Amino acid sequence: MAYDEGLAQRIRELLEERDDVREKKMFGGLAFLLSGNMCCGVVGDELMVRVGPDAYPRALERPHAREMDFTGRPMRGMVYVGVGGVAEDADLRGWVESGTAFASSLPPK
Repeated sequence: MAYDEGLAQRIRELLEERDDVREKKMFGGLAFLLSGNMCCGVVGDELMVRVGPDAYPRALERPHAREMDFTGRPMRGMVYVGVGGVAEDADLRGWVESGTAFASSLPPK
């Protein structure tokens, strides 16, 4: 599956000052990993964000967010954010910060 390269580039720019970021093709798209832990990525034209189980209910209340159901079952702690939810740079930054905060709380892999 192809992914939105423009969205991927916007994420790269937000993460460019970090030295612990790696990209990996996952879920049919592109994932961004911090110290080996996935924080966010792009699947098709949507952002996927690993917010963690505690922030998951609040994340689902945000506009354009929905359960990540890549396997046909919801993946608790991960959300998809539709195009409208990342159209503005500030919105994308907020989502990426949510993902990096959770990934940073995990031990490095």
